[in-house]
Amino acid sequence: MRDTRAEFAEFYETNKDSCLRAVAVSIADRDLAEELVGEAFARAWTGWAKVRRHASPAAWVVRVALNTRVSWWRRRRREVPLAHHDAAHDDPELGLDRDVTAALRCLSQRQREVVALRLLLDLDTETTARALGIAPGTVTAHLARAMSVLRQQILSPDNDRTTEVTK
Repeated sequence: MRDTRAEFAEFYETNKDSCLRAVAVSIADRDLAEELVGEAFARAWTGWAKVRRHASPAAWVVRVALNTRVSWWRRRRREVPLAHHDAAHDDPELGLDRDVTAALRCLSQRQREVVALRLLLDLDTETTARALGIAPGTVTAHLARAMSVLRQQILSPDNDRTTEVTK
């Protein structure tokens, strides 16, 4: 049991920041991301014997966090959001500046997830596809579209970053 605890503790310390960053980018809400990642790591601990054999345990944690968000959203979908709850702000702990955060908010949910897993967690296309339950070609397509939007948003100072891209 001691080795298992030490192994999980090392996994947690090594991956907690990158998992939080990936989920925060995916859902554009730092506070909710912290809750979701905490829940996902708790689930990882309870099923560590299985999770540690996963091809990418960090991707497993991120996917569980994102799935948990969907479950929470379904239960809370009748709540009314506060005005400006998606306003861009610098978050030095995530290592993203205001322009990047604002540009990421212009992406669709799936594009943010692909960017988070491919670029922030540095997963390959196959692992990202398995984590998101989509085809590898879909990962590539979403990443290409996302990068095009991000380039346009970040490099064009006159661009209105409040417009949400739907596809």
